[in-house]
Amino acid sequence: MAQYVMALDQGTTSSRAIIFDKKGNIICKAQNEFEQIYPEAGWVEHDPLAILYSQFQAVSGCISSGEVKPSEIAAIGITNQRETTILWDRQTGKPVYNAIVWQCRRTADYCEKLKEEGLGDYIKEKTGLLIDAYFSGTKIKWILDNVPEARRLADMGRLLFGTVETWLIWNLTGGSVHVTDYSNASRTMLFDVDNLCWDKTLCDKLGIPMSILPEPVPSSKIYGRVAKGILGLEALEGIPISGAIGDQPAALFGQACFEPGQAKNTYGTGCFLLMNTGETRVKSKNNLLAGVAWGIGDKVEYAIEGSAFNAGSVIKWLRDELHLIDSARRCDELAESVPDANGIYFVPAFTGLGAPYWDMYARGCIVGLTRGVNRAHVARSVLEAITYQMTDLLEAMKADSGIDFTELRVDGGASVSDIMLQIQADMIRCNVNRPKTVETTALGAAYLAGLAVGVWENKEEIEKNRQVEKIFEPKMDEAKRNALYEGWKRAVERSKDWAK
Repeated sequence: MAQYVMALDQGTTSSRAIIFDKKGNIICKAQNEFEQIYPEAGWVEHDPLAILYSQFQAVSGCISSGEVKPSEIAAIGITNQRETTILWDRQTGKPVYNAIVWQCRRTADYCEKLKEEGLGDYIKEKTGLLIDAYFSGTKIKWILDNVPEARRLADMGRLLFGTVETWLIWNLTGGSVHVTDYSNASRTMLFDVDNLCWDKTLCDKLGIPMSILPEPVPSSKIYGRVAKGILGLEALEGIPISGAIGDQPAALFGQACFEPGQAKNTYGTGCFLLMNTGETRVKSKNNLLAGVAWGIGDKVEYAIEGSAFNAGSVIKWLRDELHLIDSARRCDELAESVPDANGIYFVPAFTGLGAPYWDMYARGCIVGLTRGVNRAHVARSVLEAITYQMTDLLEAMKADSGIDFTELRVDGGASVSDIMLQIQADMIRCNVNRPKTVETTALGAAYLAGLAVGVWENKEEIEKNRQVEKIFEPKMDEAKRNALYEGWKRAVERSKDWAK
């Protein structure tokens, strides 16, 4: 009997494939990075075919390890970078333009125009989102308005839109299935999160033909099967694709945050805090976002979310652009070598500020520099900045939910940093809980796919799989913590509106 589940984890900088067993253990994994494209300041793109091929290579690498036979794989689940927008020709399968990545700010001016027209309240009520260039809707409009081929194909009924999971499912099924799960649809700024359908008013306003939109579906369901003749994946032919979910709600599911009030933070390229609100959508008063966390059968659960656009990406920036470190571990070592950041604050607003500020024009800065600052202080300020951003989100979430958290579950690549998680516990003044399996994004997708085909019977069985690796408890004096956090908020003010 097939007993393993494969997760395709398509991220912002790399594509991964991971095979899990019934206990949620990793059996094998493979990863392939792909190129980041920056055509102009504030613009970020990917080649959709590079995304596709890197994902296929990761799958092939996982299979070729020989740890698991293709016949032992019961299902495939997909999790993905959200909001990233791809449009392609349904006949040829070729993209009409590069994927516009969630980080891209090219539609910021148009978003300001929508705000001036008073559309903000309608969008918040219908979609649970705030108007921002972050989301897919204005990216779709930009391609339609600026790529003549796109509008022509749309008029001919040949154009398709998808976020990344839609693109992968369409290709894996040989172009026979065009769907998006509710969690990804919730990030387009076009989706009615209460009625689980596309909003015609918003589509008309942005000039987006509804014919190009995928069918919204639950996150756990057999959408189709791997088609015959998929290059390099012939051995997987016929395996059901039965799970799809955006990366952040996937991590919430993988962390077994199944009860209202449970929360997780993912330290990935960005920093993403989500809290399960159950079958009720919380309407934020503190500039947080609300949307569908996942749909299973006829039941939908919601989450409230805050995000910072740059977290782990800042460590990569230190390595690849400034060459101050040669590895992420070196950042930790430098930060551990000094007791504090020597009075400096780093605000990583490379692509604007996310929640709760939502300033598209903010830009990164370092404040408080003196002659005594060295690279160890800079490294520590980077780790502190990640934790400060998360603290901003948690404070807003407390205000919205009325819940005083006693624990935060964490994951993501940067969560391996002990010093960062200790600083985090000090700043939020509650325990930080790191699981043994930090690949919770992929694990969440695997669980949802496995539920659809019977590998796991229910969420209770999944919850028993979670094991704790380490708990970080607050140690810092509260007065010192408060002084540091006040300094951070002053630094944020210095970064605002810089690009206006």
